[in-house]
Amino acid sequence: MIARAVEDITTIVARDPSVRSRGEALLHPALPALWSHRVAHVLHRRGWRRGARALAGLARAASGGVEIHPGARLGRRVFIDHGAALVIGETAVVGDDVTIFHQVTLGAVGWWRDAERDDGERRHPSIGDRVVLGAGATVLGPVTVGDDALIGASALVQTSVPVSARVLASPAAVLLPHPAPATDGPGRVPGTAPAGALRVVAGTGCRPSATPPPPTPRDHRPSA
Repeated sequence: MIARAVEDITTIVARDPSVRSRGEALLHPALPALWSHRVAHVLHRRGWRRGARALAGLARAASGGVEIHPGARLGRRVFIDHGAALVIGETAVVGDDVTIFHQVTLGAVGWWRDAERDDGERRHPSIGDRVVLGAGATVLGPVTVGDDALIGASALVQTSVPVSARVLASPAAVLLPHPAPATDGPGRVPGTAPAGALRVVAGTGCRPSATPPPPTPRDHRPSA
């Protein structure tokens, strides 16, 4: 147990550039979550479910919002960065050397689906070794994420991910206003564009719902 605790501290120093010493690592929010979970997991396996739940609740408060169900299985050298709003479900399995950023959810698809599963059947994801789960990533259901995979920020995963794969969410669109007319109408700040006069210049996110203005002359090109 002591060796695992020292390993956790070493992992924090190695992976968090803001932590400069082992003493500072002791104040990292990941530690109360991980250390409490190890004890809660033992209690859970021995059938002391209420005590395990109570300890998990205290760990959530002490860690700033890391919620790990006592039934979840975590490997060695798991690094939880920031940790706020992190949820790991009861039957989730997390491998060794996994990095988890804030607002990650390893959850089930819903009670209406889980009610149809057999008792003891896995409802939550299995995460392989050396996987990186970016901020806001959500992995749902009894899927498997292969070793060395990367789940990007805000990605939603509902199917299994192969080894060393990359799962990336669509980036947000960047919208720029068209040049404002020479005379500004009443009630509009000088130099701003009228409502809906936006054009997409990057990304694949949502477009404005208003009808865009007609294209400028440079947008007209002769057909091939």
